Amino acid sequence: MPVVLYECETWSLTLRDERRLGMFENRDLRRIFGLKTEKVKREWRKLHNEELNDLYPSPYIFRVIKSRRLRRTGHVARMGEGRGVYRVWLEKLEGKRPLGRPRRRWEHNIKMDLQEVGCGCVD
Repeated sequence: MPVVLYECETWSLTLRDERRLGMFENRDLRRIFGLKTEKVKREWRKLHNEELNDLYPSPYIFRVIKSRRLRRTGHVARMGEGRGVYRVWLEKLEGKRPLGRPRRRWEHNIKMDLQEVGCGCVD
């Protein structure tokens, strides 16, 4: 997990990324727990997602990422205005934007995470 979650606080995840991380986590859990034998047919089979959740009740990987991202946001929000990280966080870029839909930014993910938690204090 530490290798997968390195600097995850700065990631800007899309729904596709969350789904892919979930698949990665389930695939690795299947490797760890191995195959299961069925008593009736005496055959080997892969574990289903519900069985994996029963064996490993730890939170999903994208929930860990969201909690770490919120924790990092709290640290940055408490920094003083003289700190470089705080200034970058508040600064608005000037210039022309490329055509097409804007990419999802870290700030948008933070707003969505706060709404999931139930904090309605975000614009």
